[in-house]
Amino acid sequence: MTLPSGQSAYTRDGALKRSGDGLVVTSDGFAVAPEITIPADARSLSINADGEVYAYFSDTPEAELLGQLDLVGFANPKGLEAIGGNLFLETEGSGQPLAGSPGRDGLGTLRQGYLEDSSVDAVREVTELIEAQRGYELNAKVISAADQMLGATTQVR
Repeated sequence: MTLPSGQSAYTRDGALKRSGDGLVVTSDGFAVAPEITIPADARSLSINADGEVYAYFSDTPEAELLGQLDLVGFANPKGLEAIGGNLFLETEGSGQPLAGSPGRDGLGTLRQGYLEDSSVDAVREVTELIEAQRGYELNAKVISAADQMLGATTQVR
């Protein structure tokens, strides 16, 4: 996508939608690149695993190809600069963007109707943190009791 400043940015946000002008945009309203325009009379859309965007119309049974979404990979994704709003900029540390069709050149595939979610279960993690804290407290009490017993035995003559 291209930012208002003209700079290219990248996102992992898969919540795409249609703008008032018919462009496919991110949840923040930035048009995807290459631009894909959805006609106003399209009754539904379909995106296949290869990133091809098809529109279905009331008057024709066949789908019409509107464009293709590309995926971009980086040699070092951790080197990207996060600028907020789930947007990233290319840096020297990230390397050059390696654009390609989904499913090719080591890039993932697209799945319509799915969003990437966190792989962390917050409730489970908090539960495990509480268990670890209680275990620590119990061990601290055992060490304190052992220290008191050792202190008592050294004072016995």
